[in-house]
Amino acid sequence: MNTYKVLAFGITRQLLGGKEAEIDVDGNTVRDLRQALSSKFPELNDLRSLYIAVNSGYSEEDQILTPGDEIALIPPVSGG
Repeated sequence: MNTYKVLAFGITRQLLGGKEAEIDVDGNTVRDLRQALSSKFPELNDLRSLYIAVNSGYSEEDQILTPGDEIALIPPVSGG
């Protein structure tokens, strides 16, 4: 079991109940983290898209996470 601190932006702050959350994950990939987030915060599944950034860059699902990584949830954005 790995524990990661996740930063939340936009609507994800409301869904996680604050600007950051600690998530326990079985595994060490972004895919594993996404599954843990979906289980703990099922409302995230209602978002059109949800990107996960690791160390200031968008991540791939198979990216390996380490305990010191900066992980952020990037919700859908709109602009004009």
